[in-house]
Amino acid sequence: MKHLKKFSLLSVCLVLMITMLLSACSSSNNASSGSDKSNATAQTAGSDGKPDHSKEVKIVGYLLGDAPKGMPEVLAAINAKLKKDINATLEINYIGWGDVASRYPLLLASGEDVDFVFSADWNYYVSEASKGAFLKLDENTLKTYMPKHMAKLPEAALTAAKVNGDVYMIPTSTPDRKVNVALFRKDIMEKAGMTEIKKFSDIEPYLAEAKKDFPEMIPMNLESQYDLPTPFQHLLSEKIAYPLAPTDSGDPTAVGISYDNEDKTGKIVSMMEEPYLSAEKYAANIMKGWYDKGYINKNPYTNKVRSKDNFVNGKTAIAFGNSIDVASVMTNAKEKGIDVYVKPLLSPSGHAAQTSWINNGVAIAANSKNPERTMEALDLLMEDPSYVYLDYFGIEGKNYVVTSDGKIGLPDGVTADTNTYPPDAAGFWFVNKDLFKPMATWTDSYIDLQSKIKDYLTPVTYLGFTFNSENIKTEIANIKNVSTQYAQPIFIGAFKNVDDAFDLLDKKLKSAGIDKVKAEVEKQAGDFLASKKQ
Repeated sequence: MKHLKKFSLLSVCLVLMITMLLSACSSSNNASSGSDKSNATAQTAGSDGKPDHSKEVKIVGYLLGDAPKGMPEVLAAINAKLKKDINATLEINYIGWGDVASRYPLLLASGEDVDFVFSADWNYYVSEASKGAFLKLDENTLKTYMPKHMAKLPEAALTAAKVNGDVYMIPTSTPDRKVNVALFRKDIMEKAGMTEIKKFSDIEPYLAEAKKDFPEMIPMNLESQYDLPTPFQHLLSEKIAYPLAPTDSGDPTAVGISYDNEDKTGKIVSMMEEPYLSAEKYAANIMKGWYDKGYINKNPYTNKVRSKDNFVNGKTAIAFGNSIDVASVMTNAKEKGIDVYVKPLLSPSGHAAQTSWINNGVAIAANSKNPERTMEALDLLMEDPSYVYLDYFGIEGKNYVVTSDGKIGLPDGVTADTNTYPPDAAGFWFVNKDLFKPMATWTDSYIDLQSKIKDYLTPVTYLGFTFNSENIKTEIANIKNVSTQYAQPIFIGAFKNVDDAFDLLDKKLKSAGIDKVKAEVEKQAGDFLASKKQ
């Protein structure tokens, strides 16, 4: 992508209209393309100094998940507003959960027409930024084209988004206050003689009952991306305060370098070392028992439907998600007469890691044809209440209503199951959630969960730390390949002997360069902790 010039220079070029100067500008652009191809700068301005919207543009964005049924109608409403406000229209595409690991990096490397993509610390942000897939952003440019968002965004959020000293993401202005959870059906619990679930490892009677009484149901029907490592992580959390994705990759289906969220010393540990190794073998042995007994689908790698989406349809007895994205699941279950029990994913001390600023955000693609107009559109989509309610809740009167007591409810005749645009379902997770009104559809058990979350959350030692993998990108790629082949079967219990499985994984990880990766993580982590003390 050509290196664009500063706003003031372009303005001078346009005002003077001197052919020689314009030629010089063009030559300078050609000379600067190549090594520095990711600086976001201002677009042409009109005579009043404001962005020039005379040319209509189409903005192409990619989000995660699947498009809700009502997306075309909602998008048409969004585009009518965008056309009026900034003379732009929006095209939204989706990367399904089962395709994230393969399609997300490929999309950014392919040269496809992309303006923005969902980005997060758990979804390849650092690795893709390090590869030059995202546009480098500066604070002045963001203030120019995203004034609403920057007025809400603390400096700490931009600091957290820095990779090798530069920002490549527009973080959310409201980090999610959430914990990961597992949902169970109380009717199955009752048949299994269970009234509560203190530990995830205690659920075997529940799994056995589901398999016996619901033959059409897979007790733990895992999807290939989000769900695949999650029950393993629930078991691991009984032994250690484990972050859900390795520090070095941001990929929850990988193994690598990690740390105990509640260890204030910040000790960096390979997941093949103690105390992780014993904790992982504990989790793996339990998963193997469940897998061998048929409680887990035999081939999660081909399943692209999240357990939370299968839960109310009777295709799984357990749903995995977080305290935000399961709200509609619990409402839908209640409407179908299914009473739900919620088990939070907590550490041995009863806590969960506080969400980082970059847990939800948007990155501008390095090859975006319209970076400035894209930022303007995102400013509205993320912070303008009229846009936020559209992209998150849908069309008022059809997908939601505001009740007399000031809550978000469903229109008459619409249920959670028939709503064509459920809240949180469209992938606009980076909007300002402080703009939301309470939900009238929340169940009593969900309200109870929400009331406890603030007590669960605790700051972590490396909150705001992002790992730059540029120096070891070959090793990181090797480790991800090893994880796919040798770690993912361990996560679901598909192996013969736990010691043999971990010995082989350890051998493969060492060949892939995990010791070199650990040394690099230790160096950067040490620098991060030192900077916090200054």
